[in-house]
Amino acid sequence: MKFFAAAAAIIIACAACSNTEKTKAAGYIPEAPDYADSTFWFIDKNAEQGAGADVFYLVSTWEADWQTEDGQTCHYANVHDSTRRQRMDIEISRIAGYMAESNNFYSPYYRHITIDVWQTLNEDSVNQAFEVAFDDVKAAFDYFLQHYNNGRPIVLAGFSQGGKAVVELLKTMDDSVRNRLVAAYVLGYKVTPEDTLACPQIKAARSADDIGVTICYNSVSDTAYVKPIIAAPCVMGINPVNWKCDQSPATLHDSITVSLDTLKHVLVLKGYSGSEYRPIRGFLNVGDFHSCEPWLYSDCLKSNIAERTAAWRAKN
Repeated sequence: MKFFAAAAAIIIACAACSNTEKTKAAGYIPEAPDYADSTFWFIDKNAEQGAGADVFYLVSTWEADWQTEDGQTCHYANVHDSTRRQRMDIEISRIAGYMAESNNFYSPYYRHITIDVWQTLNEDSVNQAFEVAFDDVKAAFDYFLQHYNNGRPIVLAGFSQGGKAVVELLKTMDDSVRNRLVAAYVLGYKVTPEDTLACPQIKAARSADDIGVTICYNSVSDTAYVKPIIAAPCVMGINPVNWKCDQSPATLHDSITVSLDTLKHVLVLKGYSGSEYRPIRGFLNVGDFHSCEPWLYSDCLKSNIAERTAAWRAKN
């Protein structure tokens, strides 16, 4: 079975931008999006009244460093460029293809950081640069709550950098929003001990139908290939095939065995080569299966969102 490459595998440098605004940060930072403008949203509404959930999805990394016309380097996606948004849509539309079924789906375009920042493998650099990206994520989520959600149950989801954004967004939630959370899906990223200390309300999923919880996983061929920049240290993990947190193996697509390593909290896959995903800059898709995370388990995720949403509605 073939799967589309994840966004990080299709990174292309941005075209030059005419805006020459300078900031105190190193390099050029594009103008922030205005989320009152529908240009900066991908929206797919399929929920019937009183049914389903609102899925808020955050895209992964689709940009490499690029140069402005006056030679400044930019470490962020320029969401004002329609070509860049269309490339992000390759991932977002496929995610909507299974997450938007019977749900309303909202995905904001945000100034995510480039693969070059991630390639430094320096978490301090990543976190510093990510502040700009998260400003957009928080602004988009606030707009979503005020203008789109109308008190409906919420599913948060994000892949890779989008998974990092989900973790950070969980830390900002007040109780009124948290009570509407069906679950948060952190695909191909980690939840660290520091994250749970900063926000004790981030709680690991323990079954297929608990609610208000976080689903977190990363996939590798062997634990020797765990990549710290995305997957360690991690304090939680769950097998999205059998929805267990022990080492019980599960069979996916009749030929792939998926087991959870309960020490490093990663999925170990046997019978799967990941050959459809090329190595990314030599540090991803090398022994790990980073690019597969939203696609290999898509049927499992689709049915689980429906199951957890039904459990939330039964309780509320």
